[in-house]
Amino acid sequence: MLAEKIKALSKKYAGEFIETRHHLHQNPELSYQEFETARFVKEKLESFGIQCSNMANTGVIGIIEGRNPSKRVLALRADMDALPIPEANEVPYKSKKPGIMHACGHDVHTSILLGASRILNEIREDFEGTLKLIFQPGEERNPGGASLLIKEGVLENPRPQGILALHVHPGLEAGRLSFRSGVVMASADEIYITVRSKGGHAAAPHLTADTILIASYLVVALQQVISRNRNPFSPSVLTISSFQGGHTTNVIPSEVKLMGTFRAMDEQWRFHAHELIRKEAVGIVESMGAEIDLHIDVGYPVVINNEALNGQALERAGEFVGREKIEETEMRMGAEDFGYYTQKIPGCFFRLGVMNEKIGIVSGVHTPTFDIDESAIETGIGVISWLGATLEP
Repeated sequence: MLAEKIKALSKKYAGEFIETRHHLHQNPELSYQEFETARFVKEKLESFGIQCSNMANTGVIGIIEGRNPSKRVLALRADMDALPIPEANEVPYKSKKPGIMHACGHDVHTSILLGASRILNEIREDFEGTLKLIFQPGEERNPGGASLLIKEGVLENPRPQGILALHVHPGLEAGRLSFRSGVVMASADEIYITVRSKGGHAAAPHLTADTILIASYLVVALQQVISRNRNPFSPSVLTISSFQGGHTTNVIPSEVKLMGTFRAMDEQWRFHAHELIRKEAVGIVESMGAEIDLHIDVGYPVVINNEALNGQALERAGEFVGREKIEETEMRMGAEDFGYYTQKIPGCFFRLGVMNEKIGIVSGVHTPTFDIDESAIETGIGVISWLGATLEP
């Protein structure tokens, strides 16, 4: 049986790709700077006998052709970039780069797809169709590596009929998986506001516009704009996360800067909210005698799992690991540039459990102590290989 063959190969190669993960974890690179990572990935693929090329500078694209290559085309995606976070873990594979860490598991994603690539290339006579391997840069930073790859034609020649990716889940026990149909993750936009006036003496606020007061009122007012205009059944979040202005007690500053993020689960409401934010912010600031610069950096779209592809992937994964090991993924306001792919073709973005409370592997992603139970790598390699060989998008 093909499933048993894949399980045996996953077990055989697990140690190799745990070592691959250690290498990547020790040598993290920030978004759009993944030059050594891309070189490493390309060399690995070529050593497996897989045709590959670079795209968007630090992206690596590989092709595996099974029998009857034109029957189906499925894309498998892994992200490669790290985060500007100092690692606090004391492990043999600790990051060698001060202030940079694979704190979101992209080293794991890349290692798993490399492992699956090796297996799928070995068993290419056992399945039909073509697999497009996408090792993607820049998931953690706007505009998102997915958007750059799409602009350069990653979804063409050949055009995938569907795309699949997994993501580590530190809240799910190692060996378990989770899937969800429909909206899975939110859009993410960045908001930058500068409030300006001529500034002045703190004892004479009547002679200038008080930028601190105006910005403070703006923070509160924008929350009301969102909460009073959105459909209560459509989640969205506006968070002003930075308030910078002033440097002493007796001066009203000439400039105050605000930064924040806006998240939504509905694309129509998302862009309507942008207009409401602009209208309210400009109106408040100008009515209080100051000037405003406002920029909304449009980021990642909503991640939407195709119902048919997600359903098929869930059933196939259940056949491989056991249906009792599969849960439903919770909706979350976090964002993923995988949403760019799901705007273009059917997609399935699912979760791989990496938690192990017994050995203290419990930290969340984007924290200095994030790590995984590395037994999850064998599970991930097997599941991606199985789905790559059997899904029919």
